[in-house]
Amino acid sequence: MIDRKHRFHGYGSLRHVYSHGEQVRSLYLTLKYNPNPRRSSFRVAVVVSRKVDKSAVARNRIRRRLYESIRLHQADIIEPYDLVFTVFSPQLETSSVEELQEVVNKLLQDSGVLAQATPRDHDMIAVKEK
Repeated sequence: MIDRKHRFHGYGSLRHVYSHGEQVRSLYLTLKYNPNPRRSSFRVAVVVSRKVDKSAVARNRIRRRLYESIRLHQADIIEPYDLVFTVFSPQLETSSVEELQEVVNKLLQDSGVLAQATPRDHDMIAVKEK
């Protein structure tokens, strides 16, 4: 789970990101992001509406899976950004971990939030060179 300091608190902050942020969209979810120079680290929210799935258990499972995949990228986020992931497909509940990681990584790279090379890229390069 992601640290408490990387979470949103209150609805006013989300409203600011929704109104002033830029958007990157994939097949399953959307990332709205906005730089926040008043903070020292990034903040993340995952929004899963009841239109995605009526079951709270399924919505929470999607939310937990996304938070975990974001947590794996937290060392690569270069500046203090406000990030809001909005899910609009129930397929994220049953998709593989690798597919979910790929979707999140692509969104973060397309938005410019991540550093250029991720640690996984470094590990793959080191393995190929050996």
